[in-house]
Amino acid sequence: MLSTDNIAYVAGLFDGEGSITYKKYKEKKPKGHYDCWRIVMEISMTDEYVIRFIHDLLGVGTVQKKPRKGHKMQWRWRCCFRDALYVCKIIWPYVQVKLRKVEQIIDHYDANKPDRKNVVDLDTYRRMNEKNTTR
Repeated sequence: MLSTDNIAYVAGLFDGEGSITYKKYKEKKPKGHYDCWRIVMEISMTDEYVIRFIHDLLGVGTVQKKPRKGHKMQWRWRCCFRDALYVCKIIWPYVQVKLRKVEQIIDHYDANKPDRKNVVDLDTYRRMNEKNTTR
């Protein structure tokens, strides 16, 4: 359940343990070079319960094991692109340390930008996903 307490807890985890990548890079394709974006949010730690709690609470992203020789098993929750936008909009009121990165992701997908006519707003995106998963 997305209670205020749970959202604030996840925002605190991102501030302390999380990583947000918002980066533009050139990608070489057969027809030339193109600007591509890498938008990723992740939290890694050895406590599997916390990682699974985040995944269950937010309902997006993936959970993976990250074995490390000579160390405890590490677990990673990760989401990208539109799922990252969804998470950013949820944690935005509570995040402190990573506020600038969260706002960059939200601004990146802002449907009101005149040069972003192909961007779907978050509600439309979620409805499209619900239709695709019920088939």
